[in-house]
Amino acid sequence: MIVHTVGQLLRQWRHRRGLSQLDLAIATDVSARHVSLVETGRSRPSADMILRLATELHVPLRERNHLLLAGGFAPRYTERPLDDSALTAAHDAIRRVLHAHEPYPAVVFDRRWNIVMTNRAVDPFFAQVAPDLLRPPVNLVRLGLHPRGLARLVVNLADVRAVFRTRIARQLAAAPDPDLTALYEELLAPEPDDTTDERIDADVVLPMILNVGGRELRLFSTITTFGTPRDITIDEVAIESYYPADAESATYFTE
Repeated sequence: MIVHTVGQLLRQWRHRRGLSQLDLAIATDVSARHVSLVETGRSRPSADMILRLATELHVPLRERNHLLLAGGFAPRYTERPLDDSALTAAHDAIRRVLHAHEPYPAVVFDRRWNIVMTNRAVDPFFAQVAPDLLRPPVNLVRLGLHPRGLARLVVNLADVRAVFRTRIARQLAAAPDPDLTALYEELLAPEPDDTTDERIDADVVLPMILNVGGRELRLFSTITTFGTPRDITIDEVAIESYYPADAESATYFTE
């Protein structure tokens, strides 16, 4: 197992964000020489300096804890279950968002796309999925692409797979994760003749098209996250809300 110093880790994050030492120095109001000394281990940064650099580098809270540990400091950010009493306000806010979005579907998932919560509008769709795919943890990507999952309902499955591929590739570029990489390689690695990403569609927003009981539903989605998280769980959770893309699809949900 390779152990990296805090300076090496910070340099990796800087390279990942495509910044020079001067760029980072200007953004954090320190000298480029100081950034260089930190990265090479010739200067030991304080915990506040580590977090100052990490904030500018948009390092996720989980990885900020790793940086602090590498620098010899205690972690600053907790990770509690979403139903923990300390997260009651956040948990209630998520429930309100889910409930308010009905009759349209909405799901809550974590950084590895495991479903955490759903609203009632999702239930009819899950009822058509093989029961073994609904054993926790239920992974949204696997559920959406599995032949015995929602994939059999999806008319434009290649488009949906391409959307998942783009989103997870962007997520991995921002913050590498071995489990998410394994999921990508299992379900989303492009085939040699795959040209889906190159196709231009006339829709303003690429819809997911479902065939449900002979009716065609066209849905698009939005992602909601917490703006100023201080807990790792809250930092990593996202709400995906689905909306009808045409009047016929809206009628299906409001009937």
